Parts: sequence; structure tokens; C-alpha cells
Amino acid sequence: MKKILLLLLLCCLSAYAKTSSENIGSHLSSLNEKQRTILYEFEVLKRNGCKTDHFWQGNKNQFSEFDAETRDELAKQIFENSTIVYKPQKNSAVQIWMQTQLLTNWMFYLSAFIAICAVIALFKKYWSLLIGFLLKRLEPVLRYLFSPLLLTCELLIVGIACVFYAVSIEDFVVRTVIIHLGLFLLWSQSTALFTKEYWVKKYVLEIENNFWGKDPWETIKTICLPAVLVTLALSYVLYKVPADVFYNYEIVISGIASFYALPFWRILEKYIYPILFPFKNDGYRARSIDSLGACTVIAVILTVVLILQWNAVFYNVIAAFISLEIFAFLILSSKENHKYNLGNYYYLQFVVVLFLVLMFLYGYQINSNEIIWFSLTGSCVFVILKYLEIFSFFSSWKRGNSWAWKLLGLAALLWSLGQGILYFSKLLFAI
Repeated sequence: MKKILLLLLLCCLSAYAKTSSENIGSHLSSLNEKQRTILYEFEVLKRNGCKTDHFWQGNKNQFSEFDAETRDELAKQIFENSTIVYKPQKNSAVQIWMQTQLLTNWMFYLSAFIAICAVIALFKKYWSLLIGFLLKRLEPVLRYLFSPLLLTCELLIVGIACVFYAVSIEDFVVRTVIIHLGLFLLWSQSTALFTKEYWVKKYVLEIENNFWGKDPWETIKTICLPAVLVTLALSYVLYKVPADVFYNYEIVISGIASFYALPFWRILEKYIYPILFPFKNDGYRARSIDSLGACTVIAVILTVVLILQWNAVFYNVIAAFISLEIFAFLILSSKENHKYNLGNYYYLQFVVVLFLVLMFLYGYQINSNEIIWFSLTGSCVFVILKYLEIFSFFSSWKRGNSWAWKLLGLAALLWSLGQGILYFSKLLFAI
């Protein structure tokens, strides 16, 4: 008798489960596209911790009567098993939530950047006072422990620990601050060890002197080796936290610094920078401008090599290279650097325009918003700078009574640039 009752119970449970599954399947097949979209939005809001009661009250009239359990199961099945090309409706709850997420992310980025600057500023301002206090009050015990050499080694270890452990921190702001503090300690304390100058002001002067110095080994240990350490640390961070794409920009800067600090570039420099300055310079031009020109040529060559790989893995690095090169070209094309030879000035305007156009076309081809906006922003800044330089051929902004007309022209130029960007964005992206 017990076996018969158990068999009947199992049959009932099987029938119930089948009926429930069939009900979900029949509900799913009867839903139209609008109902599926509403349930998808419902599940998105629910999974992101938002309150769904108000949203459901406003949309439940689109459905026939079914209980909350069936609704939740339908929303879950649609979210997990459907491939939906989803575009939130204007002023919908999901769109507002996505905009809120975007705004708060930018607020987090800004707070992290401000915190980094504040920590480094406080470090620079109060470090000497802290060391002086410790040496004065605890001199018997800490005289050896906090000697300049040993303290530098300790801070270097702290920097390594910051980079190594901070990548596992979930909070974006805290993680970013600690990682950058570690990077700063890695660079500053390794430079202090290599130069044997344990105070920031002294080894900054060593960096400037040795970059142009005649001793190749001094250049390597002062600039190249610290930059290599920072580059390796950034590579580790990118490997562990690939979502923080802004480290691609930092690794490009440190990588270029370590690469260009190799001494043999000082010898090859005079053969490289004429690519950007082909006309003979009869007057004085700062050597740093020649070095920046040579470095820019090398960066462009590396960018072309990466572009020819046609691999999406390199897109963030390419974008970082392009942003750095646009900034360098804006400096190099300034009339201030070519007072004594306008031939190089006119030639560079052509080179910069060609570079910006090619980068825009490349960004459009690979659908890279970063490269497109870098090229557009660089183009706008370039046009504004050239507008300001036009008047320097004839008069000064500070002299005469025409400065108001010049400002009015600048306002008209900015308006024209904005209208042009809107027009071409509608034309290119079919908005």
C-alpha cells in the first residue's frame, strides 16, 4: 500500500512540473515584441537593485492576468535565453538608469583623479616635515631605520606592495588612488636609488641634466630604468584590471619615455627630426623641440606598425598613441617654435592636417569612438590655435582697439566648429 501511495505522489509531482513548464512555454510563445521588451526592462531593473513596483504598475496593463511568480519567471527566461538588440526608449526607466550610471562613473573618475593629485601634493608638502619630526623625536631608535637610503628602499617596497595588492580592491576610486600612489613611489624611489639623491628636488634636476648629458649610463639609470619599472608595473595592472582602460594611456607614456631615453637616440636624433623640420634653421630653436619632433616620428612609426596588425587587441594602445601624437603635433606646429624659419612652420601645418584627417578616417573605419573624438578635438584645438596665430603676424592681442573684434571672431569660429561637428556626425552616423 505504501509503495502504491508513493508512486501516485511521484506521478502527481511529475504532472505538476510538466504543467508548470508548459505554462511558461505557452506564455512565452504568446508574448509580442513589446511585451518581451517590457519584461526585459523589468529584469534589467531588478538585477541592478532598482525598485520595480512603479515600473510594473505602469506597464502591467499590457499583459493578461498572471501572478508575480509567473511574471518573474518569464522575465528571467527572456533575459537569459533571448538575444535582444536592445535600445531603451526615450525617457524610459532603463534609459534614465543608464544615464545615471554614466554620470556616476564620470564622477568616480573625477574623484579618483582629484584624490590622486591631493595625495601626491600632500606627500610632497608634508613628507619633509614628517621625516624631520621622526628624526628629532625618535632619533635614538630611528636614526638607522629611517636613514635616507634605508627609507628609500622601504618606500620602494611599499610602492611595489601598493601596485601588487591594489588590483584586487573592488572599489574603483580606492583602487585607482592606491595604484597611482604605488606607481609614484616606484618611479621616485627607484630614481632616488639610481641617482643617489634622496630628495625630490635634487633628483628632478638630475633627470633634466642627465637627459642631455654625455654619459650614456647616467641617462639609462636616471631615466630609462625607472621608466621601465613603471611600464612593467602598468603592464601588470592592465593584465589584472583590463576594464580600467585609461592605464593604456599611461603605459604608452612610460613606454615611450623608457624607449626614447636609451642613449643611442641622442646620436640618431639629428637624422630623425628633419623629417618634421626639413628646412634649415637659421636661428635658435630649443633642443627639446628637436627631441620632441624625433620622439613624435618614432611614436608615429610604432602606431603605423600596430595599425597594420589589424588586431582589436591593440585598439586601446593605438588610441593612446594617437592622443599623445596629437598633443605633440599641436606643440610642434606652434609658430612660437619657428620664429626664424617659417618654412618649417608652413610645412608642419600641412603635416598636422594630414595626420588629423587620416586618424579620423581610421577611427571611422574601425568604429572607434575614442579615436574619432581625439581627432575631432585635436582638429578644433588646432583651428583655434591657428586663428590666434594669424593675428600674431600683424598685431598683438594686447595692443590696439580691435581685441573685441578678435574675440567676436573667436566666438563665431567656436560656433562654426560646433555646427560642423553636429552636421558631419549626423551625416556619418545617420542619427
